[in-house]
Amino acid sequence: MTTAQTPELDVQPTPLALLLLGREADPRSERGVECPGDLPSPSDPDLVARARAAKEKLGDKVFVLGHHYQRDEVIQFADVTGDSFKLARDAAARPEAEYIVFCGVHFMAESADILTSDDQKVVLPDLAAGCSMADMATAEQVAECWDVLTEAGVAEQVVPVSYMNSSADIKAFTGKHGGTICTSSNAQRALEWAFEQGEKVLFLPDQHLGRNTAVRDLGMSLEDCVLYNPHKPNGGLTAEQLRDAKMILWRGHCSVHGRFSLDSVNDVRERIPGVNVLVHPECRHEVVAAADYVGSTEYIIKALEAAPAGSKWAIGTELNLVRRLANRFAPEGKEIVFLDKTVCFCSTMNRIDLPHLVWTLESLAEGNLVNRIEVDQETEAFAKLALERMLALP
Repeated sequence: MTTAQTPELDVQPTPLALLLLGREADPRSERGVECPGDLPSPSDPDLVARARAAKEKLGDKVFVLGHHYQRDEVIQFADVTGDSFKLARDAAARPEAEYIVFCGVHFMAESADILTSDDQKVVLPDLAAGCSMADMATAEQVAECWDVLTEAGVAEQVVPVSYMNSSADIKAFTGKHGGTICTSSNAQRALEWAFEQGEKVLFLPDQHLGRNTAVRDLGMSLEDCVLYNPHKPNGGLTAEQLRDAKMILWRGHCSVHGRFSLDSVNDVRERIPGVNVLVHPECRHEVVAAADYVGSTEYIIKALEAAPAGSKWAIGTELNLVRRLANRFAPEGKEIVFLDKTVCFCSTMNRIDLPHLVWTLESLAEGNLVNRIEVDQETEAFAKLALERMLALP
C-alpha cells in the first residue's frame, strides 16, 4: 500500500507510506522482478515522446489497455480504459492486435490471456504488479477449504462464486466445481444464479463484496454469513456453522477499499453538509450501509456523469480515479472529494509507470517479447468455463 498527499482532495499522508507509488518492493507480499533490460530514467524528459514513437511504430500490432486506477501518465496511452473484465473483453474483440499491453495487475492480464486467441500475446509492463486481494486465496488453500466442506458434509450443496479479482487458478477451481465468476456489477445476478444451483455459496476471495451483495441485495442477514479463515484449522469454523450458513465468505479484502471506515463517512458528512457518499461494494459492510450510493467503478463514473451541477460527492474508491474524476467534473461545478483524509494508493497497480511502459513498447517495437502472461491450457479451459457461465447470466 502507498500513501500520498493530495491537497486538492484534502488527503494527508500517514506513517504507512512505506512504498512510494510502487517504486519499492515488499518481498513478503509482491512478486519481485527485475526487467531483463535497463529501464529508462523517470527523469528522462523524452519519455512521452518515446512512448508515442514506439506505439506509432507498432501500429495495429499493439493494443494498450488502461485500468481506471492507473496513473495519468500511463492512462494517456491507453486505447481503451475500463474495469478489468471490460478490458479483457475489449482485447478479445481486437484479434488483429498481436500484442495486448495490459496496464493493470497480474490477474487482469491472466483474464485477458484466457479470453484472447492463441495468436495474441498479453504483456504486463511490470510483473510485480500483482493484487493483494487475489493473493489472499491460493489454489492450495482453496483445495483445502473444499476438503473441509466435504468433511462437514456440505460440499455437494456448495456452489463457488469467485470475484473477477482472483487468480487464474481460482477461476479454474470455480469452473471445475460448477461455479461462476462475477464482477462488482453483476455480483447479485451471479449469486441468484448460484442459489438456483445449490443451497450455499463459497464466495472468493473478497469477503466484503460477498457480504454486501448477500445482505444488501439479496436480503440475507449477517448471521447467514460465516467467514472462512484459511490460516486457521478448518477455516476457524465448526461443521455446524458450515451446515447452518448460506454464504461462506473467504477471508480476503481489497487493501485500498478496506481502509475506509464508518468514521470516514461520519467525518465527511460533518465537514461537507449535503454531501453524497458514493462507495465501491468492496468497502466494509458498515461503510456500505452508511453510504448513499453503492456501485462498481463503472457505476461510480456514470453516477457522477449524471449528477447535477453544484452537487457534492465523497467517493470511496482508489485515489487515482477519484482525482481524475474531480478534475474532469470541476468545470461543471461538481465538488468531488476523497472519502477519507488519508489514503493508500493501490501500490502494485501504480507499478505500471511511464518508464515501464516505454521499456515495454520499445522492446516490442524492436521485436523482443517481454513479460508475457500465459495461462496453461488446463487452467485456461476451466477458467474460461467459469467466465462463460458468467457471460451467460441473464
